[in-house]
Amino acid sequence: MCDDFKTIAKNNFGQLNYCLCCNVYHLTFNNIFLEFNEKEMERFKEYISSIDFEYWDAKYNKVVLNRKIPIQTMQQNLALFFNKQEINALKSLIMQTTKKPFSSLKVLDIDYLFYLN
Repeated sequence: MCDDFKTIAKNNFGQLNYCLCCNVYHLTFNNIFLEFNEKEMERFKEYISSIDFEYWDAKYNKVVLNRKIPIQTMQQNLALFFNKQEINALKSLIMQTTKKPFSSLKVLDIDYLFYLN
């Protein structure tokens, strides 16, 4: 991995970087890390844009799951599940529509339960 990155988009859930030396996109989203070349990134954008979120939300309406929107992977036994907020944040990153991509995160933006001892 190179160290010549350009940050393209950033939000509370992750960020999208572009490696200038190897021409690869690096998507970090929550605990997921994905690498894409140009063609793969375009296909991923198309795939995410084509997901019918309302269908999946209705399909799993009676199931007690926080995350109901699946993204299938090439690996048969692996699917990634997202909630509406996460899927919108993912779309915002890959479509590069973040409002303030280079602003610092505030403490309240981080979803972390903090205990004082």
